[in-house]
Amino acid sequence: MSGVAAMSGAERIAAAFESARAEGRRAALMPYLMAGYPDLERSREIARDYVAGGADLIELGIPFSDPLADGPVIHAADVAALAAGANVTDALSVVRAVDEHVPVVVMCYANVILARGLERFADLLAEVGASGLIVPDLPLEEAPAIRELLDARGLALVPLVAPTTPDERLTRIGAAARGFVYTVSVTGTTGERDESDAGLPEILARVRAHSEVPVALGFGIGTPAQAAAAAAAGADGVIVGTRLVRAAGEAPGEVRSLVAEFAAALAA
Repeated sequence: MSGVAAMSGAERIAAAFESARAEGRRAALMPYLMAGYPDLERSREIARDYVAGGADLIELGIPFSDPLADGPVIHAADVAALAAGANVTDALSVVRAVDEHVPVVVMCYANVILARGLERFADLLAEVGASGLIVPDLPLEEAPAIRELLDARGLALVPLVAPTTPDERLTRIGAAARGFVYTVSVTGTTGERDESDAGLPEILARVRAHSEVPVALGFGIGTPAQAAAAAAAGADGVIVGTRLVRAAGEAPGEVRSLVAEFAAALAA
């Protein structure tokens, strides 16, 4: 634990990817969790189940009323968490349930951050032990202010790119990337899909050519076989969201074993 405390959040993210490679896994596993869903205490328990199941990192979503990047399952979890009374402070407290075991990267929409002020929000992340931040609706051109504040606290601002992102923009995003690049596998919102995109190797290779940090793939990965396919296509990390959020609502007792199945699929 003392070693963890001595590392910055950005260093912990890097170490998680390096550890996955060193241990022979084809990619690091990053399950997504909606803070406050089905309720606050159970979301803490689910975070612990993610760790016990073999997660290398965790992406923690902060409930928001208009999650434009998310499909119906995660959107419904947002609504349910807010209806149950989840607020930003409570949601961020979920980080403390697991941060000594794995790095936690918070996913939060820009309005929530701006409502509290950039500096105060950066302080909150540092106080709870978060390692980084993903802001899906933050344009590259508006990112420098929050990136500077996070850099000063040792936290990573993780950018997103899409299959349609042009090379010139990929170069600029890659140069500013911290932690990893979140690569969206498809155009559209989050959600489970029947098949993996056959063009994933090309998408991942193009992103990697413009970045010096790991490349993680998300959106549409809903089965262990799809996770394995993402790793085989060249992803350094695999992000699994909708399938696990659905399980959290329908069968929370099965979450640990489900995460373990994804982890096993990424083992060499």
